Amino acid sequence: MTGAEQSRAAPSPSRGAILSPEPSRVVIKAVNWLGDLVMSLPAMRAVRRAFPSAHLAVLVKKELSGFFDGANWLDELIPYSLGSGLGALGARARIIGQLRSRGFDLAVVMPNSFDSALWIAAAGIPRRAGYIADFRGAMLTHKAYPPADALDGHQVRYWLAMLRETLGIEGDAGEFALRPDEANVARMRAWLGERRTRPGDPLIALAPAAAYGPAKEWPAAKFAALIDLLAREFGAEAVLVGAPSERARCEQVAAMSRAGAIVAAGETSIGELIAILSLTHAFAGNDSGAMHIAGALGIPTVAIFGSTNPDRTGPLGPRTRVILHRLDCSPCLARTCRFGHYNCLVQVQPAEVIDSLRALGAFA
Repeated sequence: MTGAEQSRAAPSPSRGAILSPEPSRVVIKAVNWLGDLVMSLPAMRAVRRAFPSAHLAVLVKKELSGFFDGANWLDELIPYSLGSGLGALGARARIIGQLRSRGFDLAVVMPNSFDSALWIAAAGIPRRAGYIADFRGAMLTHKAYPPADALDGHQVRYWLAMLRETLGIEGDAGEFALRPDEANVARMRAWLGERRTRPGDPLIALAPAAAYGPAKEWPAAKFAALIDLLAREFGAEAVLVGAPSERARCEQVAAMSRAGAIVAAGETSIGELIAILSLTHAFAGNDSGAMHIAGALGIPTVAIFGSTNPDRTGPLGPRTRVILHRLDCSPCLARTCRFGHYNCLVQVQPAEVIDSLRALGAFA
């Protein structure tokens, strides 16, 4: 969404619209980042509750599809991959064909991208709800500019406000709790069992990387020191989680520590990541998708924030705590520090993380 579009935050005339006839086949185009999936979960569940007898499907990137493993409130999952170049054109045509063949009569478009609305409109779905953004307003039938309460406060309100403004659906921001799929839990319990050296001691998950850039990443040396402090004070083992692209950083952190760590980054699907986090005693890490999952699972979760704003994208959940050294320049929302010092992150000490974990009952 552009700044101009954000400033035009007037409600649409379609707010509070009552769908008649009630839809029988509904598709949600899911968001494209793991953390956003967690924060949009209350809105997706609100759609399910609004249309309890409808067939409900979710269109989602293939690499994120494991997020919905075991989601018994969902009837169908439609994973997709785009590729690049000429292959991407064919992939888009296949997506549109899949949507058209399923006969959906309502689509809820959660991303703000032009593409996501284009696919839905080209598939001939008659009712299409979403925010006006990226010059796509003409492709939506139930539309609104983001209202003020969507742009202030936590991001979880953003998608709930979209449903309210476009379809008259009210949701509950507290419906974000995650449960792991039992088959994934069994698989990850066995995976950990083959790698743990002290299975009777606490297992702490750490997320040393973040997709957005170095302004969200606590220094690798600090994570290594935290691993050693956890081992020295509590006999705890660490498991380092993340995406395949983050494996090198996780391996670097493990190698820098004296105690060592289990590296799970790149070895798990999203569903297995949820499962492995559910098997840990606590989590500490950067503002990342893993952070959002840990909070939603209800495990003690300590989030280290640098350039981003925890009031907007902090972890949800009853056992979460944010560490933020707020400087005059923060939150800058930048990928890299324009001053080059990253002091908002460098000043955070491993002992602070330990104290926060202890306060959340991680070692009780």
